[in-house]
Amino acid sequence: MPYVDRQNRICGFLDIEEIENSGRFLRRYFILDTEQGNLLWYMDNPQNLPKGADNVGFLKLTYISKVSDATKLRPKAEFCFVINAGMRKFYLQANDQQDLVEWISVLNNATKITVPKSGESQAAYVETPQEALGAMKQVSYKTEIIGGVPIITATQEQSEGQNGSDRGKRAQNQLPYFLSRGAQDQSFIKAGYCVKQGAVMRNWKRRYFILDENALSYYKSDLDREALRVIPLKEIHKVQECKQSELMMRDNLFEMVTNSRTFFIQADSPEDMHSWIKAVSGAIVAQRGPGRSANTIRQVRRLSSPCIQRYTPFCSGEPRTYVSLPPQTQPLTSHRPHHPSLLPR
Repeated sequence: MPYVDRQNRICGFLDIEEIENSGRFLRRYFILDTEQGNLLWYMDNPQNLPKGADNVGFLKLTYISKVSDATKLRPKAEFCFVINAGMRKFYLQANDQQDLVEWISVLNNATKITVPKSGESQAAYVETPQEALGAMKQVSYKTEIIGGVPIITATQEQSEGQNGSDRGKRAQNQLPYFLSRGAQDQSFIKAGYCVKQGAVMRNWKRRYFILDENALSYYKSDLDREALRVIPLKEIHKVQECKQSELMMRDNLFEMVTNSRTFFIQADSPEDMHSWIKAVSGAIVAQRGPGRSANTIRQVRRLSSPCIQRYTPFCSGEPRTYVSLPPQTQPLTSHRPHHPSLLPR
């Protein structure tokens, strides 16, 4: 989902057909800078690129005449929209239907030209990025009890006219994760890319995370089968939005406190950050709470809204989200799959 970063710019990941009519969409990080009048895209979030890394493409907002849904023009490209800029049409793919609607709205608002009526002397009102996104999102919340712990979850109702099943998130069997892993690896709660800070060099690298009923593991990419590290859920004490995000100058940052160290992890959007916090916290509650039934695990999966992110070769003023975890009252007796024991990375 597009979000407003600490520099008041609308940002997020999209796929773009950089070579016209090639049919090949590449994952890029987009920044809509209304103050400078540009739409820029990078190989990754500039926070994760070498200092001074340049963009790989940009458009002047004054060149954009219209942004519209292109799913009928490109039926094979899911959640596709088009930017008309002079003689060129740029086709982009959003992550889901809501993402598509929000990007079309903020881009059209940013390129809209308002001509004041004659005789009007008051200054023109300019909609801020927060207001542009806030007008789109009307989110309600629900509370459910899992393992004796209340978990608050945002719920998004489908608007009329949308086919929830056909126009929801992309079909999982179209994603590269399922092309590279066996069926035995599909019993996860949540999986996707995040950026984590290293333990020694303190550098930031994109890693593929998989959360299952027993551990949170991360890999170099979604194509790898051997984890760089496996963190058992019983060693995790707390997961919450990072209190040092301002000092680290990182958006969508959350922290995971374990026996050995504190992991700092950056998600791609505020929604993804809150989803990871809820998913990990819920999995710990399900493991430590009484009666680890299959129904409890299913509830955790449903609350975490699991999604698989597509491969990326290369995070704002949301309220804090965290769940207090009950202490482990009894030893775990369930069998876990074997995980490699590796040094911290």
